[in-house]
Amino acid sequence: MSEKSYDLVIIGSGPGGYVAAVRAAQLGMKTAIVERDRLGGICLNWGCIPTKALLRSAEVYDLIERAEEFGLKVENPSYDAAAIVKRSREVSERLSKGVGFLMKKNKIDVIEGSGRLAGEGVVEAETKDGKQTLKAKNIILATGARARTLPGLEPDGKLVWTYREAMVPDAMPKSLLVIGSGAIGIEFASFYRAFGCEVTVVEVMDRILPVEDEEISKMAARAFKKRGMKIMTGAKVEKLDKQKNSVKATIANAQGKSETIEVERVISAVGITGNVEKIGLEDAGIKVEKGHVVVDEWLRTGVKGVYAIGDLVGAPWLAHKAMHEGVIAVEHMAGVKGLHPLDTKKVPGCTYSAPQIASVGLTEAQAVEQGHKVKVGRFPFTGNGKAIALGEDQGLIKTIFDEKTGELLGAHMIGAEVTELIQGYTVAKNLETTEAELMHTIFPHPTLSEMMHESVLDAYQRALHI
Repeated sequence: MSEKSYDLVIIGSGPGGYVAAVRAAQLGMKTAIVERDRLGGICLNWGCIPTKALLRSAEVYDLIERAEEFGLKVENPSYDAAAIVKRSREVSERLSKGVGFLMKKNKIDVIEGSGRLAGEGVVEAETKDGKQTLKAKNIILATGARARTLPGLEPDGKLVWTYREAMVPDAMPKSLLVIGSGAIGIEFASFYRAFGCEVTVVEVMDRILPVEDEEISKMAARAFKKRGMKIMTGAKVEKLDKQKNSVKATIANAQGKSETIEVERVISAVGITGNVEKIGLEDAGIKVEKGHVVVDEWLRTGVKGVYAIGDLVGAPWLAHKAMHEGVIAVEHMAGVKGLHPLDTKKVPGCTYSAPQIASVGLTEAQAVEQGHKVKVGRFPFTGNGKAIALGEDQGLIKTIFDEKTGELLGAHMIGAEVTELIQGYTVAKNLETTEAELMHTIFPHPTLSEMMHESVLDAYQRALHI
């Protein structure tokens, strides 16, 4: 068994793990990363990146079908499912190789194998060539998470899919049931619907996208229904009966009555659970609650020198949150001055459906529940010249301020390209900007971003274009 010593060893090379490795190298740490599969983790290989490639194909196809609106003629548009999947996989492969380049550039050792804690300051890596012992002053656990399953609704990879199978279909199913209406479920529902699939979404909560502002959730439901989706809220899938090439699903609706539908495929998107198994947590004495590692504000596990980040430590389950946590953990162990713990109210969330949804901070209901007297501004896409010119005049930007202090408490958007716009409000929150600074900011014309300005103005009865 070979043995090497490092300042930092990271188990897992997803967005949190590889970013932590790069930051550690920048700070002069001798760093190694242990990865059992492919560099980039779920995000680059089976999550964020390949799904966006799929959704881009859906977006382009949707535009082609709307060609006449733009004075264009396209006869008999069609698609090639295999080519769509192939492009998605190529995008993923390109970025995974990019992470490999970053590792080499920063002189980070990459060990291909499964890593586990094996004593104080020790990581044991099981590789194809045998076991390696890695001694480390510090260790970061970044093993990520996997799809959660419900009893009786377990995926089989053929008829009942997780996100992995949903990304590489042999052919587009003609009908689909999506269980769960979070970002993952809604993005796949949107993708398959764009190619003519009959989509039913079942959500146990009383509205889809339940973590979003209620007003935005309702607008999203209307938009998806207009696109032909069937939305069932307050409903529960009770049973799945697998046939030869279809699934009969028994669903208890909001009224408590059972109904049965038959679909070609089912996607289970009911959440995720941390990869806490087989990494030595129990022997190390690291606490696990509800499938996630417990950490403090600096991502410390309570065991000397051992940190944990990303999906492994819980919500929000977002790649950019994992990246930021990776930097915090490394800078904390390096003693970097001026460091701040993560504030989840400053973490933006995005859903890349059609229409897109994006948000940061408190919802209106949360703000009121926390005792804020609020001022709320809204601006519709119908009042924006760029949105109309793009043929994307359906949507809304909503801003929430504290009436007394002018603090921007939250921002919520639905419509074209809002996932690109939300960062403006995220920066504003990080700078503790008030309505006064936002009102005096000049936004370029004609752009979608002007709606951000108008929404702020509307909160104080000063909107100019509606």
